[in-house]
Amino acid sequence: MNIHPGRGKMYNAEAADLGLLCLSGGRPMSLSNENELVLSAQAGDSRAFGSLYDLYFDKIYRYLHYRLQNREVSEDLASQTFLKALQKLGSFDPGKGNFSAWLYRIARNTLFDHYRTGHPAAELGAAEDISSGNLEREVEARLKLKAVKEELERLSPEQKDIVLLRVWDGLSYKEIAEILGKTEGSCQMAFSRAVVKLKEGFPAMAVLLLLMNVF
Repeated sequence: MNIHPGRGKMYNAEAADLGLLCLSGGRPMSLSNENELVLSAQAGDSRAFGSLYDLYFDKIYRYLHYRLQNREVSEDLASQTFLKALQKLGSFDPGKGNFSAWLYRIARNTLFDHYRTGHPAAELGAAEDISSGNLEREVEARLKLKAVKEELERLSPEQKDIVLLRVWDGLSYKEIAEILGKTEGSCQMAFSRAVVKLKEGFPAMAVLLLLMNVF
């Protein structure tokens, strides 16, 4: 099966960057159906893996794009993530973990590998990543994102990671715990402490985080 970098839905800068302010929508696939696809893919059914690719490409792309702020590199690393997942699929046990958490863990490691090879994160508002469709709106969106990012830097690396995975990526505490190798309780506690810290400098953002965590 070929992995196509541009196959997933692409987001414009405003939709992708301000996605931090809302949880992912859409009706999630049931775990049993997802596991059926995984088992079929492990048995050699390329269509089943294609369905998993279609289901998760956008989410993995968003995960990478927020952290890189570079569309081309994010597409490339998302494709690498799925290629690695395909190569390692036989080692995944649906009975011992969640496929989405396993996939995010691969994406996270792929991102770390990218940084380790000396590639810096793209600067916020890089010209190559701003489309010509509505420059004014996209610049405004990036300025708002910059303010959010500055506040997130007040958090510890662990708190920041958990906030992004919970709010930006829309993952459950169970999935986050699997990705980070922690307990659900410790992830919930870290999120709560992050909200308290953010209240000091960005009260509106803290309220939004609390609302998103409830709903």
